[in-house]
Amino acid sequence: MSEQEHDEHPVCDDDEVETSLNYKPPAQKSLAEIANLDPDDESLAKYKKTLLGEGLPLVEDPNAPNVVVTRMTLVCEEAPEPISMDLTGDLVALKNTKFVLKEGVCYKVKIHFKVNKEIVSGLKYVASTYRKGVKVDKIVCMVGSYGPRAEEYEFVSMSEDAPKGLLARGTYTVKSVFTDDDKSDHLSWEWLLNLKKEWKE
Repeated sequence: MSEQEHDEHPVCDDDEVETSLNYKPPAQKSLAEIANLDPDDESLAKYKKTLLGEGLPLVEDPNAPNVVVTRMTLVCEEAPEPISMDLTGDLVALKNTKFVLKEGVCYKVKIHFKVNKEIVSGLKYVASTYRKGVKVDKIVCMVGSYGPRAEEYEFVSMSEDAPKGLLARGTYTVKSVFTDDDKSDHLSWEWLLNLKKEWKE
């Protein structure tokens, strides 16, 4: 949520832009298909090694989702304590949990996630912000394409400036979605952002 966009007015939906461009993502291939694709192409082999590592990963639980989002943090050097939410637990509880952010500070969004089985293309984090039921802001962070591996990935967004001023202070409802080019809903959750004059009042 940027400083100049805290007024309560309708916000254009990026989905409308995508529809008008008639963008269609390429057909998804399995990990095995990609691994065996054009074995004589050296540049492609290097790219596949970057995404896949040395070989196909072993998935202990075949029923595990391909993408698992584990944690999101608002990274702010001025914050007196970490502003972090565990996304592996009770997401319903987050809807009533207020995360305090001081007005005017610079912050980034950090997301931890895992890819378990197949390469996922065009991951993105979308956050729609509401105040008193009216959408006042929407951000779309392009995360990228990732292959499966045992370790978590970590994505950090560009810097954002929190709004400031008397009219900007208050509680906002943020509806977050972690999705991709295929519009798969890997995780959706709601949380409350409390914009205050000071960290603790």
